[in-house]
Amino acid sequence: MNRFYISIFSIVFLLSCKSSKDIVVAAPESPATPTPTSTLSSGYWQQHVDYQMEIDMDVNTYQYKGKQKLIYTNNSPDVLNKVFYHLYFNAFQPGSEMDVRSRTIADPDPRVGDRISKLKPNEIGYIKVNTLKQNGMALEYNTVGTVLEVELAKPIQPGAQVTFTMDFDAQVPLQIRRSGRNNKEGVALSMTQWYPKLAEYDFEGWHADPYIGREFHSVWGDFDLKLTIDKNYVVGGTGYLESEQVNGSKKTLHFKAPKVHDFTWAADPEYIHDTLQVPNGPLLNFFYKSTLEADKLENWKKLQPKTVELMQYFNEHIGTYPYKQYSVIQGGDGGMEYAMCTLITGKRNFGSLVGVTAHEMAHTWFQFLLATNEAKHEWMDEGFTTYISNLAEDYVFKKGSDNPNSGSYNGYLYLAKSGKEQPLTTHADRYEFNQAYGISAYAKGAVFIAQLNYVIGEDNLKKTIKKYFEDFGFKHPRPVDFIRTAEKISGLELDWYLTDFAQTTNTIDYAVKSIEGNAVTLERIGLMPMPIDVTLTYADDTTEDFYIPLQMMRGEKPTSATIIKDWAWAYPTYTFEVSKTVKSVEIDPKHLIADVDKTNNKK
Repeated sequence: MNRFYISIFSIVFLLSCKSSKDIVVAAPESPATPTPTSTLSSGYWQQHVDYQMEIDMDVNTYQYKGKQKLIYTNNSPDVLNKVFYHLYFNAFQPGSEMDVRSRTIADPDPRVGDRISKLKPNEIGYIKVNTLKQNGMALEYNTVGTVLEVELAKPIQPGAQVTFTMDFDAQVPLQIRRSGRNNKEGVALSMTQWYPKLAEYDFEGWHADPYIGREFHSVWGDFDLKLTIDKNYVVGGTGYLESEQVNGSKKTLHFKAPKVHDFTWAADPEYIHDTLQVPNGPLLNFFYKSTLEADKLENWKKLQPKTVELMQYFNEHIGTYPYKQYSVIQGGDGGMEYAMCTLITGKRNFGSLVGVTAHEMAHTWFQFLLATNEAKHEWMDEGFTTYISNLAEDYVFKKGSDNPNSGSYNGYLYLAKSGKEQPLTTHADRYEFNQAYGISAYAKGAVFIAQLNYVIGEDNLKKTIKKYFEDFGFKHPRPVDFIRTAEKISGLELDWYLTDFAQTTNTIDYAVKSIEGNAVTLERIGLMPMPIDVTLTYADDTTEDFYIPLQMMRGEKPTSATIIKDWAWAYPTYTFEVSKTVKSVEIDPKHLIADVDKTNNKK
């Protein structure tokens, strides 16, 4: 999602082709992807939904009519007596929860502010459901803000499949947050979360959260869309183009998107459409306005080979991208990931353009394919994405940084000492401050995985990331799924790490308490435990590295350091002796621990 650049004082949003083909064209067959587990006899289950939609867009009024056929398979062991749909465009109306929250939070997102409250009737967003049927039977339903509450005519039994049919009318809002028309860079249509979208139901029940400001949790399925729009509009986004028919002043584009949990498109009559093939990988598409200034147009050209490098980096370090295309599209309000594509603002310097593309592309793995519930575990997609995209940027720009995630460490340490931190278990909409949400999700989330490198070792972390993707791609993993993967790879007990760093605001603070000849005493001041890397410099100026295992880990990471006795967490101090006179001691010489007070790490 919109990438944050983090400093010690603040967190700031990352704002700062020859072809005129109308759509991404690629092989229409389904990608070779694993089928999500759905049998009722298995331990894991997830729901499945297939969408067929026909949309007629009026580019003059920004209104559209829709017909939707939705086939829903109840893979749960539960009987369902109701269902819920998200009507996200309803958030862009004066008095909506998004509007009021933005006007009452202490530090509103500057892109939103009070803009929603000022929308005129022809500028608001809405989705109005006109008819809704279950297997041909009319249903009773009620629109409550951004959620449609539906009473079923008949309960949906475990293993059963039902068909919902719907007619709806909608209006595209003036672009404010992610979606909308006529964004600040002049892109006509950024169509994200634009259709009635069935809410997710899982082992925790329904997730019919109102759209207040954060992000999404959706059901996996196949999409079939027929979009009728002005024939002069160039369209890019999710899905493979099956056919195109021109009828008078309009054209109908038929797309199919297999195994996705979202469908996004953008359209503008001034789009340039470039393509570039990734060797042994997907076709990359780039949609950007021909009216950009010359230097910005050049940046979009230079972006393209860098995007190839980024795709190859993520394929190597996470897992193979499973679809046959990926699109980088100018639109939206910053940067946001979607199925097979991202929308980003395009009036950027080259570094910013590559940076936002790296971040949003990385989300294809850490959010889209590993589809965590972003309302409850926002740090898993934002933080893990920040971590891996920082590494990717460092690679493609050949920076050779000692720690590409140092900015995330600085951001987290600022928050930890600010008095405003809340646990990572906080619902994404329930943070008291937007800044606290941003630093927690992006920076602390990145530190969670970067610091795990320190805890279990670099090779084990690399293997963990790949195994995590292999086991949980096309599913909805939770924090415990990631940490259990790390445990299985490393052979270490790591529940303490997930508990302390993600479920509390406990901090890490270790200190060198004293040096007495050949005896060294360390002190744990913070509540959060860690294994300790320590370097001793002797009186003869030679050095030696030591590793102090954390007793509750029940093992040690691979290390070339001298391993000494375990440190049990409850003991606040730890003393060990060596054979030489000690001159100085440094805890964590590579600065990979998020220690809140580094001034006492060396003596």
